[in-house]
Amino acid sequence: MTNDIHLAFAHPSERAAATADGPRDRISVRDYIVEVEIGAFQQERGTTQRVQFNIVVEVQPVEGPIDDDVDRILSYDRVTEAITLELSEERLNLLETLAERVADRILLEPQAMRCFVRIEKLDRGSGALGVEIVRARPLKVVDPTESLLIPPRVVMLSNAAIISDNLTGWLDQLASDPAPVILCVGMPEATPPASQVAPAQRRIDLLAIEQNAWVLAGRDARCVVVATRTELDWAMKNGQICVWAPSKIVLDAVEGPATQPRDAAALNAWFAAEMDAAAFWSIGGQSPEATRVIALDQVTL
Repeated sequence: MTNDIHLAFAHPSERAAATADGPRDRISVRDYIVEVEIGAFQQERGTTQRVQFNIVVEVQPVEGPIDDDVDRILSYDRVTEAITLELSEERLNLLETLAERVADRILLEPQAMRCFVRIEKLDRGSGALGVEIVRARPLKVVDPTESLLIPPRVVMLSNAAIISDNLTGWLDQLASDPAPVILCVGMPEATPPASQVAPAQRRIDLLAIEQNAWVLAGRDARCVVVATRTELDWAMKNGQICVWAPSKIVLDAVEGPATQPRDAAALNAWFAAEMDAAAFWSIGGQSPEATRVIALDQVTL
């Protein structure tokens, strides 16, 4: 029991040695600190905090002489790059999510066999608060950058289009194409509550857009409101017509839209770019300026 307690708080390199089924080569990155915005609590939004990484990777031994050739080994840079890339993807609430993604990315490396990831917040109290995970190389490695998804079409509907008698026909037309479709809306006609605090007003406006998304969903049962990238990916793979609820993706973006939510065309054009959309269309005559900025097609159906 004493040894178990020791290992629970020991450096990942000690845990790797204690749990290995034989001698293993390892590389490690110790006490690697970055400043990042992360966390589920409101006081963690809009500010950065120090996050410390300790990572150990068990690697396959190199066959034959290394010949002092950096291309024959798993470089430390690949480990720190995995951290940087995952932190740049989106703002995260949980260290657990970050640890999983960093481990998964490292295990894409051909030499990597098992990965120990410890991540700690250093500024949330008098000590370090963190998580530690262990992940092994999957039998079949799938590169997450390779996607089987057909690029979606993002279609923005005006308030007039939402209540139009032609809505069903437009959806029939969109559903007849195998390419996924994601519907977007703007602010409702009713004026939302006002706040003198800009971040609060931004959230109010995003929630107002989501209310409008639910209005659209109520007009046709094929329209399903989705809020996360995971939900969007699943829906697109399964041929579902999505209606984008913007709050989570906008607030969690590392580089969110520069525009305010009330500029529906610019907000939805930003989203289309984030989704690598094949086209950005509009139904109802919204301004096309933002679509030209990101070089997507703008078509009024």
